[in-house]
Amino acid sequence: MKAAQAGDGAAYSQLLSEITPRLRRIIQRKRAFQNIQDIEDLVQDVLLSVHSVRATYDPQRPFFPWLLAIVRNRLADGARRYARTNRNEVLVDELPVTFADEQANIEKELYRDPQLLKQAIEKLPKGQREAIEMLKLKEMSLKEVSSKTGTSIASLKVSVHRGIAALRKSLGNKE
Repeated sequence: MKAAQAGDGAAYSQLLSEITPRLRRIIQRKRAFQNIQDIEDLVQDVLLSVHSVRATYDPQRPFFPWLLAIVRNRLADGARRYARTNRNEVLVDELPVTFADEQANIEKELYRDPQLLKQAIEKLPKGQREAIEMLKLKEMSLKEVSSKTGTSIASLKVSVHRGIAALRKSLGNKE
C-alpha cells in the first residue's frame, strides 16, 4: 500500500489482486445468509472504499487492521441496505395463492340480470346515481367527476359508497 500511495500503479494493482480473494472469504463468512451477488456487491463496495480512502492509510501502522475497519463499515452499510430492501420486498414465490380455483369469487363478482341492475341504479337518489354512473360505469376519475359536477371528492366517495350499499340491499346481496 505504501508503494501504491507513492504512485506505483503496478503495486496498487497487485495489492487489489491479493486482497480481493481474502475480502471475498471474510465477507462470505460474515454474510453466509446472503446470495453470491450480494456478497460480490459487498466486495466491490469494500474495494471502492479502499480506493477512495487510500490516502488515509498511515504507512507507519499495519495495513490489515486498516482494511478490516473498512470491511466492518461496509458490512454495516450493507446490512442496513439489506434490511431496508428486504423489509419492502416480497418474493412472488412467497405470496399465498388465492386464485387457484377456477370458480373462486365467481358467484360474488357476477351479476346475472343487467336489466334489474339498471333499474336499481335508476331508483337511486340523483347524487348517488350520477356518482356511480360516472365513476364506476364510465370509469371517470374522481377529479374529472368533481370538476364536472361541482361536488367535492369526499362527497363523491360517500355517494358511491352509499349507492353501492343501497344497490346491494335492493338486489338482495347482504355483503
